[in-house]
Amino acid sequence: MPQRRSAQKAGGQQTPSTISERGDESAAEPIEPGWGSKPARPAPGLYLVATPIGNLRDITLRALDVLGNADLIACEDTRVTARLTTRYGLTTKRLPYHEHNAERMRPHLIERLKAGAVVALVSDAGTPLISDPGYKLVRAAIAEGIAITALPGASAMLAGLVLSGQPSDRFLFAGFLPPKTVARRRDLGEVAAMRATLIFYETGPRLAASLADMADILGSRPAAVARELTKLFEETRRGSLAELAAHYHEAGPPKGELVVVIGPPEEPEEAADAGDTLDAALVAAMATMSLKDASEAVATATGRKRREVYQRALILNGKAP
Repeated sequence: MPQRRSAQKAGGQQTPSTISERGDESAAEPIEPGWGSKPARPAPGLYLVATPIGNLRDITLRALDVLGNADLIACEDTRVTARLTTRYGLTTKRLPYHEHNAERMRPHLIERLKAGAVVALVSDAGTPLISDPGYKLVRAAIAEGIAITALPGASAMLAGLVLSGQPSDRFLFAGFLPPKTVARRRDLGEVAAMRATLIFYETGPRLAASLADMADILGSRPAAVARELTKLFEETRRGSLAELAAHYHEAGPPKGELVVVIGPPEEPEEAADAGDTLDAALVAAMATMSLKDASEAVATATGRKRREVYQRALILNGKAP
């Protein structure tokens, strides 16, 4: 998740119902140097390695094995990744690969991979390819027939979703909204009718304005803002979009990484009642007409498909196969 990291406390009121605090990873005992150096060398190929989004103890054992035995680690910021590799005593060479040098570095990485190298791709935090240029490297590797392996792990998007309390069976991750108001409102309009939970990343300085636009374009929906996930001052604040916009307008920009999760639009009342209305109309019509004539009459009156109405009439009349 390409945002600046901070472990400072956000402004505004904090209560037990909205705040959960986790231990600071910096206080943990260092791992014995050399972790990840003993397992066998991985097979040549590109490894997409998820890294912690805050708490360094959220790294997986498999990730440590690959990072410790790769020929090189391609990372967004070598200094950020150094915190992780130093913490676990890994000495693998690090190479910068980010949106500003990707076009220049990609051919070099592909040549290394074609020559049989083990390359681990990481983002500054979380699962690579989520809001970073890694997908272009994966696409190039696919074109060259290079083996690709994903090592799952931490993801701010998924952590925010499961903490939000919103439906998780169907969701849309839309990344960062545009910084300009007109473009942001346009993009929100494009997903307004989506019958799914919406997930966005946002920056602290833009949060209040974005939430206000969301409330205006998406309407009154339940939402959650999660920040500093897995860190000491982790916070998940829940409420309507309008309530959250008002809170952050008053409290000021929060520090840390932000995930905004918005519930899907409510089902229109008429849609929820449509089935009962159709059944009532059919029952009334069949009291004085044949099943076929009743179906025809109700279909004409309601504008619904004749086959759909006829099938429902069969069910109500106990004649459905």
